[in-house]
Amino acid sequence: MARLLVLHGPNLNLLGQREPGIYGDVTLDAINTKLEQLAGEAGVSLRCFQSNSEAELIEAIHNAATNGTEYVLINPAAFTHTSIALRDALAASELPFFEIHISNVHAREPFRHTSYFSDLAQGVICGFGPQGYELALGHVLSQIQ
Repeated sequence: MARLLVLHGPNLNLLGQREPGIYGDVTLDAINTKLEQLAGEAGVSLRCFQSNSEAELIEAIHNAATNGTEYVLINPAAFTHTSIALRDALAASELPFFEIHISNVHAREPFRHTSYFSDLAQGVICGFGPQGYELALGHVLSQIQ
């Protein structure tokens, strides 16, 4: 059975209440439930993990590199623009990954236009709201089946 890891970065635990004009009203639990349902229907193991801690996200990537995980879907959130350490963990893991953003980061503040991950990612999905996670998962499922 294929194994996938979904990582959610800082403040995404506040989805549904944080800046709904930008991020919508869907909660992180609802996003995870939908992803787990789609993965289950495809016969794939999917683990979701959110942390506001860069170190915990790095540890999750290190673990994924050795536990049979085949793909990572990651919304690094604010770490997108700041975390060389998280980038290095993904590079070292050699796991294929997709970078996901709920909002269109290119239509926002200039500091959000730079990503430390995009050049390593197999793909980047931004601006599709929570559906971006489903789009990335759908692509990964088509690759592993």
